Amino acid sequence: MTTPTGAAANRRTFLSLLGLGAAAVAGGGLLAGCSEKSAGGGATQNLDRLAGLLPEQRALTLDIPKPDIVGTRPVPDGYSRFPANLFDAITDKPGTSGQQISAMMPAWGPAPPSGANNAYLTAVNAELGTPIDFSVQDGNTYAEKLGAILGARDVPELLCVPGWEINKLPRFADAVGALFEDLTPYLQGGAVAAYPMLGTFPTGAWRHACWNERLMAIPNPTDGPFPWMLFQRRDLLTQLGLAAPKTIDELFEIGRQVTDPAKGVWAFDDIFPIVQMLHKAPGSKEGWRLKYDGTPEFKYETAEFKQAVEFMAKVYQAGLVHPDIVASKGADSKQLLQSGKILFKQDGTGMWQPMQAEQQKVTPGFDIQPVPLFSATGGDPLAWGNDEPISYTFIRKGLGKDRVEELLRVVNWCSAPFGTREFDLREYGVEGVHHTRTADGPSKTELGFKEIQNQYFFVSGRSPVIQPTPQTPNFVQDLLTYSNNTVRHLEKDPWEGLKFEMPAKYKAAAVPTEDKITDIVRGRRPISDLDAVVSEWRSGGGDEAREMLGTALSDGK
Repeated sequence: MTTPTGAAANRRTFLSLLGLGAAAVAGGGLLAGCSEKSAGGGATQNLDRLAGLLPEQRALTLDIPKPDIVGTRPVPDGYSRFPANLFDAITDKPGTSGQQISAMMPAWGPAPPSGANNAYLTAVNAELGTPIDFSVQDGNTYAEKLGAILGARDVPELLCVPGWEINKLPRFADAVGALFEDLTPYLQGGAVAAYPMLGTFPTGAWRHACWNERLMAIPNPTDGPFPWMLFQRRDLLTQLGLAAPKTIDELFEIGRQVTDPAKGVWAFDDIFPIVQMLHKAPGSKEGWRLKYDGTPEFKYETAEFKQAVEFMAKVYQAGLVHPDIVASKGADSKQLLQSGKILFKQDGTGMWQPMQAEQQKVTPGFDIQPVPLFSATGGDPLAWGNDEPISYTFIRKGLGKDRVEELLRVVNWCSAPFGTREFDLREYGVEGVHHTRTADGPSKTELGFKEIQNQYFFVSGRSPVIQPTPQTPNFVQDLLTYSNNTVRHLEKDPWEGLKFEMPAKYKAAAVPTEDKITDIVRGRRPISDLDAVVSEWRSGGGDEAREMLGTALSDGK
């Protein structure tokens, strides 16, 4: 993984899109013959009652260096420099059968070379003792691929399911029970001692890896709680004598000042999720909160959401959003930010360091920073976020005890923490081939960037830290300063400890409703249509979801 925040970037980018890609699978169940109740009406799992299923959290005996910056949980700790010495975490090769392991994982961007054509895979597989054969799928359409293989009951031995994709898959809990190995006997309590890297994972991450009241997956713990940041081209704003906005009115006014179509410059990409958060619309469980009377309400029904719609519609009407964004869902807003064609862009944390490292070589003085969080309505700001895992690794059911244990040993090797040789190989490949070693740490070669695409990261987990980035020496400090300041405003989830399989009808309505709201925000429909859209959403599954969430609380968690 290029940076610890890289995978979470994709998670955060998709988190608030309410089921992008779900339309391909929402019309039918993943598994025939499963209960109609769980398919249509949803299901609730109380994670607090599953403590007896979870592995015991244990510290490693390795002399791993202490972090330079401590994060306020769930913000991870950070390291500003690489350790002088690396440690072997595992002495024996985890794979013993020599039998190739099939695995599927997502990737964004050009697919890496596969098999023997990839020196990175060859090197890591040699250390594993049993090679992993990766089926690398387009991360942008991964939900559709998951729906297809789950429906066909044709899954690999190791399957990565990103957390943000699960809500798109109807009857997912049924699929888990039918297709994947129950890992409770292998990892419960002290049994995890056989896999010491897995034993370091936070207990909260393991809670989320339970389905059907059993431990069914290996979690990949999150490396930061925030789905979005509003990034600014600080270098260009400084040249214009402008500072980061501190109010919603300043955001609009700065946007108006910097927009200059004659020069090909506009202020924004589509920042609507950020605008919702700035107006303090709810974000828990994809947008739910409790009213004063204790009943659930969704963000569409709130005054804060309507204010966000009105503000964003004003931004579009004023022509402050780049026309490529207005015209196409596929516009490359990262490229627009890099080239100075827009000055503000929302994205996940994972965009920050790679873009800064690459573009500072192209544009002297290039500087992107997040805009400090503020409230559009006064008082303290509200930060969306949670500590749910980035992804989950499932093991195919029916492989037999010996094979399951071998796969767990392989995943354990891939989960070695920062400061170990295993982590270093997984992250940076072979010295002299995929990276060069400098006084500041490893620096990837062109081949390293081409061949290393988080393959082993996505079939593992790790105790997350923010690791050093020699090309951007201020990044760890900047990120953790922002994160530790922002985590104080993290939204409280009234349903903390509860896991929901949302009703299929509710899931199916998500994308069509978002499309209608997009039409309103972009001026293709009047704002007065919002009430009708919300009414349609309520009758199309929203009220069913509300009843489910309310019942879950009244049942006493």
